[in-house]
Amino acid sequence: MNFKNVVLCVFVVLLSTSAMAQLNILNAKEPEEIGKKTEAQIAYDNDEPLPYGYVDDRDVLWSRTTWEIIDLDERVNFPLYYPIDTNNIGAERRSLYDVLVRAIKEGNIEHVYADSYFTEKRTLKDIEASLVYSDTTDLGIEQYNAEGIVDEQYVRKFNLDAGDVEEWRIRGYWYMDKRQGELKYRMLGICPVANEARSKAFPDDNIDSKVELFWIWFPAARKVLHEAKAFNRKNTSQPITYDHLLNSRRFHAVVYKEDNVQGDRGVADYISDNALMQLLESDRIREQIRNIEIDMWNY
Repeated sequence: MNFKNVVLCVFVVLLSTSAMAQLNILNAKEPEEIGKKTEAQIAYDNDEPLPYGYVDDRDVLWSRTTWEIIDLDERVNFPLYYPIDTNNIGAERRSLYDVLVRAIKEGNIEHVYADSYFTEKRTLKDIEASLVYSDTTDLGIEQYNAEGIVDEQYVRKFNLDAGDVEEWRIRGYWYMDKRQGELKYRMLGICPVANEARSKAFPDDNIDSKVELFWIWFPAARKVLHEAKAFNRKNTSQPITYDHLLNSRRFHAVVYKEDNVQGDRGVADYISDNALMQLLESDRIREQIRNIEIDMWNY
């Protein structure tokens, strides 16, 4: 068997493996069967998030907490943003925002907080003030003054959707594992940032009310994120889970805060009105963390 035949055989094997990963698309007799696993596939799968290994506090030689911004305008971060229009796309593809909000509404994610320190827990009713805005029209106000009631047709509702999210903020924990002798990263929290729904009701006012909508304790949301798939631009037959994408840091982020003696002050608090210097400071913080592992092996 020559080299050409070997390459052909390998290609056929990989093609068959990829076809199996298309969730029954080649075996479906009807379009409704696409995306549904057979009973044999369900029995064969052991589809769970890769568990974190136990790390004893005594094994943490050094640590630092950082807060980062994932800008969704950057092309490398598009898998976290799209799709924003879900009318003409399959139910298996949703943006990260849609995945998390749906899981909160269904009760699959309960650890939702108001801040990145996870001190104040929030419910769906608490965060709906930022996600939904209701406005009564002039005709509705006139009806209320006259009759004391307002018909639904006179109430406008504005909902935030995936297209309104401008960035994600994450909190992570860098630490040196002395048993394995390497620098590791563990994501602790994730938060969508967008203008409040009220800004959609008055677009001409140019309201800039960009806020942190809610913080989610990341380890408790891993199962939900593992079941949701992000688009893999290099191989559409092998989508990547959001859990894998975030844990492997397949995104670009900028450090905007680190834990420090000044009460965890942000970069913008001591470098103001200079975006370039803030970016350089973010790179300095990241490089300082990376050098910890390098310096450990220098004598």
